[in-house]
Amino acid sequence: MSEHVFILGAGRVGLGLARALRASGADVVGVHGRHDAGGPDGITTGAIPRGVLGANVVLIAVRDAQIDEAVHELDAAGLAPDTVVLHASGSAEPASFEGLRARGIACGTFHPLLPFADPQRAAASLRGAWVGIDGDPRARDVARALAARLGAHTLEIPAGEKARYHAAAVIASNFPVVLLALAERVLTETGIDAEQAGSALRPLFRAAVENVGSRSAAEALTGPVVRGDVGTVRAHLAALRGDPDVLDAYRTLARATIDVAREAGTDAAKLAEIRALLK
Repeated sequence: MSEHVFILGAGRVGLGLARALRASGADVVGVHGRHDAGGPDGITTGAIPRGVLGANVVLIAVRDAQIDEAVHELDAAGLAPDTVVLHASGSAEPASFEGLRARGIACGTFHPLLPFADPQRAAASLRGAWVGIDGDPRARDVARALAARLGAHTLEIPAGEKARYHAAAVIASNFPVVLLALAERVLTETGIDAEQAGSALRPLFRAAVENVGSRSAAEALTGPVVRGDVGTVRAHLAALRGDPDVLDAYRTLARATIDVAREAGTDAAKLAEIRALLK
């Protein structure tokens, strides 16, 4: 099919998808949001424009709490029955989709497994990335076509498993950022300047991500747990005792690290000693 896409939502995800789709040659007939920040995207505001009726794909890229309201607005706009409506949320199961389905409109999910921190980089970032999809058969077909156009792969979200799927995405995309912030906090608590701490840790962070990009977790894992270094783990726990939040995070993640280290072949007796320390 020839995609004529209308994007409802002009935040980072909506703008990122709009720019990536346009770069791929797709016809983005409109981008609609609450506010027009200016720039080259041609964002409309206020009531949904008549231009939405020229789309055969509507992609909703608003916050989860606003999806049902957005769907009702689209329903009132009089979409044609052959329109496909997709939303970009990884966790929402919009009840309001049933009203569209009653009119023959296919509905589903198009959730890029990608953090949209910078919409200008979306086109490059989506190439080779993955998109979680589900929904009606026609909606899934369209989602696959859009992903292929963007150079991305698709991942079918198993029925009833959306919350677990989204939790995995959050662990992979949100928590590394928090871990870097915690590492910077620990380093600054030694007396090192905050800016210098960040500059020192970011290359380490990037290298760890690059390592796991081409290897399994067991092959990429480094550090005291995979070495079976009981003494270093004991010293870390003692050093972090004054910061309970960081200590809890270290203990939790170190316990999870034990399973990966076991797969990497670390001595079982040493891992048992580390597990006992972490209690």
